[in-house]
Amino acid sequence: MKPLPDVIEIRPLTRPPNCTITVPGSKSITIRALILAALSKGQCTLRGALWVDDMQVMVDSLQKLGFEVTVETDPVEECNRTITVVGCDGEIPSKKAELYVGNSGTAARFLTALVALGYGEYRITGDQRISEQPIGDLLDALRQLHVEVHAEGNSLPASVHAKGLKGGTVTVSARRSSQFASALLLIVDKAQFKLQLAEPDEPFSCVDMTCRMVDTFRHDYLIEPDLSGASCFASAGFLTGGRVEIGGWPRHSLQADGRFPQFLPPPLKVSRMRDLGDSVMTLVICAVGGGFPLLLTEASRMRGQKCDRIHAMATELHRVGAQVVETEEGLLVEAMDPSCLHEADIETYNDHHMATCFAVLGLKVPGIRIKNPGCVSTMFPNFFEKLERLHQ
Repeated sequence: MKPLPDVIEIRPLTRPPNCTITVPGSKSITIRALILAALSKGQCTLRGALWVDDMQVMVDSLQKLGFEVTVETDPVEECNRTITVVGCDGEIPSKKAELYVGNSGTAARFLTALVALGYGEYRITGDQRISEQPIGDLLDALRQLHVEVHAEGNSLPASVHAKGLKGGTVTVSARRSSQFASALLLIVDKAQFKLQLAEPDEPFSCVDMTCRMVDTFRHDYLIEPDLSGASCFASAGFLTGGRVEIGGWPRHSLQADGRFPQFLPPPLKVSRMRDLGDSVMTLVICAVGGGFPLLLTEASRMRGQKCDRIHAMATELHRVGAQVVETEEGLLVEAMDPSCLHEADIETYNDHHMATCFAVLGLKVPGIRIKNPGCVSTMFPNFFEKLERLHQ
């Protein structure tokens, strides 16, 4: 993959595309599959696994914990790998390990829960950004299960003095602490405790994904493509009247964004909580670029993600001349002639979804320049290379 410049100007398509695009594996599915593979008995092969920083620190941590993990190139997608993990049936081979998770909050939470199964001393550290994110709900849950955990300010670095999980009952909120709940759900079958989920989350949530993966995980496991990223290419075909097929789009997906094609053309109203995942951002772009009205609702969680995505989208859409109203829990897109949209420099707020969805708009509106395009490296490192293929 070529290094990206500080700013990329998107070339509008001169003719409708007619192609098939592959996209990297789902980050959420890959990182859960790595934990499930380590907990399994015997060798597990993960195919189509995303290979970015979060997976690299997770593989490194599993190896430091004594698991045998090998990584091979993927025959189809350069951003994927085939990863083989020899699971130890719920046991942690090493009795002592120092685990560095970089800025991966998911790895931090999942590994902290995983090492609680062991017998030994484990220390989890990360960079400055991840050390500012509280993980108190997870640590409190582990302490309720009699795990000795030391963490100043309930954030990383954390030291876990594990003596195996001895049983008990713990209650966590599936809605308020979905990643903490997922971390415990991944290990509960190998531990002797009862997990109660308060405030059950909506279907296709992160917690729902974790439950379904635990139930369906196999030793030879195919990771789904990242369908939030894939939605950008489906949108490119929709906005330009072309045909862009996504290789490997599953018929029955673990991801909420698997339903994205059902929402084209955009309906009058869409819920971030009940209808789609991160692809609602791409759907907003489809509404703006296609001249459709759209109300995005039940999306208040978007304010606490990589950035305040509601405010960020409203700000950048105003920058291109779109008529958009920011609400407390979403956006109101007013119908307008797309020919009135104009060139702009788009701030990405170091959020890959901001970069990818506004790049789609640039396929139709001349002069869209994406600042800090390198932020896509966390989920879809070769996104802009794939986007160029639509011109072929």
